Amino acid sequence: RLTLTGSIGEVMRESATAALSYIRQHYTSFGLKEGFFDKLELHVHLPEGAVPKEGPSAGITMTTAILSTLTDIPVRTDIAMTGEITLSGDVLAIGGLNEKLLAAKRQGITEIIIPEANRKDLAEMQADLLDGLKLHFVKSIREVLKLAMLKSPYVKKGQNKMSRELSRSLRH
Repeated sequence: RLTLTGSIGEVMRESATAALSYIRQHYTSFGLKEGFFDKLELHVHLPEGAVPKEGPSAGITMTTAILSTLTDIPVRTDIAMTGEITLSGDVLAIGGLNEKLLAAKRQGITEIIIPEANRKDLAEMQADLLDGLKLHFVKSIREVLKLAMLKSPYVKKGQNKMSRELSRSLRH
C-alpha cells in the first residue's frame, strides 16, 4: 500500500505512483520477490516546507528513493537529480532547469542528473551557472540508478534480495 502525505500535490502524487508502478513491473530485475507489494506499506511524506510543483520533475528521484528503501542500497548524497519517469522507464524533460541547477549549486552539489531532452536548454543558460557543474544526461531510469545508487540495484537472473544480502555479508 502506498500512502502519500504532507505537502504533496497531484503532480507529485502521480510521480510517486509512476515510480512504484515501474518498480512493480520490474521487480524481478531488482531481486524483489513476487507479491512483495502485497505485504508492503510504503509511506512517502513531503514536509510542509516543500516547494509546490507545477510540472512533473520528481519521478526519477522518487523511483531512486523507493528502490533504495526496498533493496537496502544507499543513494549517493553528493548528487542531485531531476526528471520525470514513464511507466516504461524513460526519463522525460522537465521545466525550470535553470532554477534547479542554481538551487543544487547553492547547496554545494555539483554533480546533477538531468534528462537528455533538456540538453538543448543549456544554450540559454549563463556560463557562470554551468561552471563547475558535472551534468549527467540520461534517457532511462536504468542510467539514473547506475549513477545515483552506491551499487547497482539490478540482480542476475535467479538472484533475489536474500541472496544479495548473503553475498554482501560474506564480503564483510
